[in-house]
Order: sequence, then C-alpha cells, then structure tokens
Amino acid sequence: MNVRPLDESTWPLLEELFGPRGAVEGCWCMWFRQSNAEQRANAGEGNRKALRDLVRSGAPVGLLAVQEERAVGWVAVAPRLDHSRLERSQVAKPVDLQEDLAGVWSVTCFFVHRSARRQGVTAALLDAAVEHARDGGARIVEGYPVDTEGAKRNSGSLYHGTLNLFRANGFEVVQRRGTRRALVRRVLR
Repeated sequence: MNVRPLDESTWPLLEELFGPRGAVEGCWCMWFRQSNAEQRANAGEGNRKALRDLVRSGAPVGLLAVQEERAVGWVAVAPRLDHSRLERSQVAKPVDLQEDLAGVWSVTCFFVHRSARRQGVTAALLDAAVEHARDGGARIVEGYPVDTEGAKRNSGSLYHGTLNLFRANGFEVVQRRGTRRALVRRVLR
C-alpha cells in the first residue's frame, strides 16, 4: 500500500472509493468546509463538484491509500483555517481563543473501504497526513477523535479516528470534550 495526495491524477481513484453516494450521504468530505445550509444545498453532486474544484485549484485536501491501483482509504488533512465548521464546533474549538491558528492543520475525516478495514490503513493514513502537513508548512497537526475505551464501536462515528490511533501516532490530548471526544495535537519540530 502507498499513500498519495488527492490531485487531478488521483481524482478517479477517489470517485471510485467514495462511489455514487459520495462516501456518506453525498458529503464528499465537504462537511467541515461548509455551513449546515451549504451542506444541505450541495449534498451529492454539488459537494462532488466543490471538492473537485478544490482539487483543481491545487489546495491541500487529503490523501488516498492505494493498493493495487485502487484506493482503499482516505484522510482529509488541510490547514485548519480551510475548515469553516471547526470555528463553530464544540469539539474542535481552540482552547485559547487568542491563539494564532495559521500553521495548524486538521485531520478531520477518515474513510476506509469495508474490504480494507482492520488492516492498518487508518494508521498509515494518519502517519502520512502528519508528514503531508509538515511538508505543507504546518507547525501543529490537530485531530478530534472519538474515545472508544469501554464503549462499543459504531463505525458511523469513527470517521474522526479513535483517540488510541492518534495517541499511538504521537498526538497528545489538549482537552477532553465531553465523555467520548477530545482535541488532540502533535507539535511538529
């Protein structure tokens, strides 16, 4: 397996991975980049087009895990300031509201094809996302994972990643957000 950035050349792999439904309910991984009203208005084809436009612009969007020339996984990773929904999120809001968020990148979403789950794809994607952010000039990488300790795993809620996954990749808990969520960070040196 190798991990590649989403760009014009890998766009067809993402389309195949996400399928006609755009991963989940036509999201096309645009949820964190839009308001609720925009998400509802763009669901499906509008979101596919919006993501495609971002890819064409050359903006950092995310990475694909590719096995035998087929995408088996996806991670959204980009500058935090590109994700307007994070400003309003109770889970992702900054601890210090005066903090300069330039140079902070966010890992907002994972999607792994059901045939590739439990094979280390998510861990490989997170590792590659950190390096991709570093190469893009990030000084900090954030995540907003789910704490699955002592709880049943609902795959529908794991698109944020798990707390154990992030901790295993050198992220530290900055603040617990409720009983099952956390803001985690990895400072890049």
